[in-house]
Amino acid sequence: MKFAHRHILAFAIAFLALAGVSSDASAAPKGWEPAKSEYAGAKTIIKETEFEIKVMPGVILVNANHPVQIKIFTILGRVVNSETLQPGASRFTLPAHGVYIVKIGDITCKVAV
Repeated sequence: MKFAHRHILAFAIAFLALAGVSSDASAAPKGWEPAKSEYAGAKTIIKETEFEIKVMPGVILVNANHPVQIKIFTILGRVVNSETLQPGASRFTLPAHGVYIVKIGDITCKVAV
């Protein structure tokens, strides 16, 4: 009987260890990454002289000509990301599809991805 309990315990520990590794890796977004300046099928949300916001399924794209502070919130107000982007094209892969609020400087917009 003790032998069976050890196997069950070992299986449970292994399962929890694997579950912890996979959930931690998928739960945290990677952050902003350098991007190509053009993506086929990307929809322009805002186009200003200093920056442009585009979206694709699951991705927000920003092209800026100077450093910009950007914040992304869930529709319920939880902060998903807050960073200062360097000039150029950047992309952020969202943790889930849905509606998000994007704020750059004084401009705020709603995006559906």
